[in-house]
Amino acid sequence: MYIKRDKYLKKLIDARNNNMIKIITGVRRCGKSFLLFKIFKDYLLKSGIKRKNIVSIELDSEKNKKYRNSTELYNFIKSKINKRDKFYIFLDEVQYAISKEELKNHFDKPIELYGVLNELAHLSNIDVYVTGSNSKLLSKDVMTEFRGRGEEIQVYPLSFEEYFSYIKKDVKVAFKNYCLYGGLPYILYKKEDLDKEKYLKNLFEEVYFKDIVERYDIELLDIMKEICYLLSSNIGSLTNVNKIVSTLKSVKNIKVNNETIYNYLQYLQDSFLFKFARRYDVKGKKYFDFPMKYYCVDVGLRNAILNFRQYEESHIMENIIHNELSNRGFSIDVGVVRFRNKNNKNIIHQNTCEIDFVVNRGMNKYYIQSALNIEDDDKKKQEIRPLLVVKDFFKKFIITKDDFKPWIDDNGIIHIGIYDFLLNKDSLDY
Repeated sequence: MYIKRDKYLKKLIDARNNNMIKIITGVRRCGKSFLLFKIFKDYLLKSGIKRKNIVSIELDSEKNKKYRNSTELYNFIKSKINKRDKFYIFLDEVQYAISKEELKNHFDKPIELYGVLNELAHLSNIDVYVTGSNSKLLSKDVMTEFRGRGEEIQVYPLSFEEYFSYIKKDVKVAFKNYCLYGGLPYILYKKEDLDKEKYLKNLFEEVYFKDIVERYDIELLDIMKEICYLLSSNIGSLTNVNKIVSTLKSVKNIKVNNETIYNYLQYLQDSFLFKFARRYDVKGKKYFDFPMKYYCVDVGLRNAILNFRQYEESHIMENIIHNELSNRGFSIDVGVVRFRNKNNKNIIHQNTCEIDFVVNRGMNKYYIQSALNIEDDDKKKQEIRPLLVVKDFFKKFIITKDDFKPWIDDNGIIHIGIYDFLLNKDSLDY
């Protein structure tokens, strides 16, 4: 039995034979390769495609090292196909076929791999699928380098719904484990807690961190690790380049310039390890450049980066909500709302407060607050106030860890428990 990824399988099926290059992106070990080489391949075989008509190359494997050369790769594929039959080309971790020199001269000189993929896409009997773990070289280039013939399908670690459907345990126990060890698929095959911790720590050190260091020739390894620690420790908190530079100098006595920090943050985002949410002035309808909020792509990985020492349930729940919204295809901002109030001397003050998430998908917009609980009256006022300041008619939610059926209060705010939100993909349509 393996973990079903039905949502992604449907996307691949829907995109089949559409004359586009299917670019499957996501952080390493999130299940991209398994989705393509096992789940989708099994589907094709069952639908009548012959095994010899599926050409698969794992470019991160040492045995296929020579095919990282674009000419060798193209010649190999051409040797496996003909003009009569339909062929499916699967290329895994294609960033390995892009040299460091090409990466450095990305904006001045075309990347040879893109030429190979475009050439294959023009053949009417070829359907091309690639996976990759670098957004700069793939998802950001879909519309430019692939000349409008690229379609991105981003894969995430297991959502809580996928995780829960596989382990079939009590929902509270499942959520507790998910908060601690996250949703990278292979974690489900580890039985002991120590094995799960070891797997996640090794994954960060031996795969993610090494990939970034080698890909970008990182020289300041300690700085890069400190940035990972800072972002993981401060998920859901406002931060920016200046703040990180200041923290490194004051706490670690490390001096580093802003440009280095900016580049290192970009590398972490390009590798899909962290995502950021920009601050958005809800009434002024404009973005602030800085500061931003950063979230880790997987909370288990976040905990491993911190050596499982900072288990802050409220921040972890906020990170999980962010990842779920991202997984569902929403664009996510941090809402900033301004309001005026009078103090006890009747003096009017201008104040600002934040809405955790302002999310959009198509014509739909939602305002969402994440709160572990709001049993305390002061806490309730704190969470509700930003939502009340917004005077439009879009739905407003407060998500808490309490286990109750969704309900609407007198202000029209929808209260929903974290389990209902995560296990029902249509939970925002309540």
